[in-house]
Amino acid sequence: MHPLITATELAASPEQYRICDLRWDLTDPAKGRATYEAGHIPGAVFVDLDDDLAGPAGVRGRHPLPTLTEFAATLGWLGIAPETHVVVYDDVGGRIAARLWWMLQAIGHERTQVLDGGYQAWVEEAGDIGLGKVTPQPTQYPVPASFSGVASHDQLAERTLIDARSPDRYRGDHEPVDPKAGHIPGALNIPTSENLDEKGGFRGPSALAELYSPIPDDVVVSCGSGVTACHDALAMVVAGRDMPDVYVGSFSEWSRLDLPVVTGDHP
Repeated sequence: MHPLITATELAASPEQYRICDLRWDLTDPAKGRATYEAGHIPGAVFVDLDDDLAGPAGVRGRHPLPTLTEFAATLGWLGIAPETHVVVYDDVGGRIAARLWWMLQAIGHERTQVLDGGYQAWVEEAGDIGLGKVTPQPTQYPVPASFSGVASHDQLAERTLIDARSPDRYRGDHEPVDPKAGHIPGALNIPTSENLDEKGGFRGPSALAELYSPIPDDVVVSCGSGVTACHDALAMVVAGRDMPDVYVGSFSEWSRLDLPVVTGDHP
């Protein structure tokens, strides 16, 4: 299954999908839900990054994975069963939605796609808007055996590491949320902005393949807290590459462990 779906494809038969709205704001965590209730794709259920897709913040970082039992319960509450076709979206080019896409892929739930261009593409191409909130019919999701493709901080040696954060945070010009500024030694910066075109949709497979062509297969993607790293992982899959491993703790864990960091443009 292709990892992306267009707004036109989704609008043709939205009832076939469980649509999940993942709008979120780093500086205002309550903004996503308020934005959702003010207008969303009809039938979409709101998924909160902090409450639904992460465990408690701490030394493991700002968005560690929930337990498998917790994630299965969340999926059941969202009305997602193993056979459900899930479509996820946000309003920032898929940077947040990719987290749920990756988490589902990591437990073997392959019927998952990201809305290319996000909410803006839906408004432009389909136009129909739902208000308030949607409460799905709950179901049960069996507890998965594991999250696959997860790398820990002590498994990064000798592997190529990508940092998906913006160049200014990679360089350490400023750091709004984590204890240190800079990046993990050796990390290469491929910011998520490089994955998108001028309209906020994903660049084509050939352009993305060229972008990631210098990157070897044994690669780990990271970011601030294991969220936008999934956007680079998604871009690599769109480019025809295998799914890379994800360092979920990312710089938020690395910096809290007081490990060495590097500033500037060089890895």
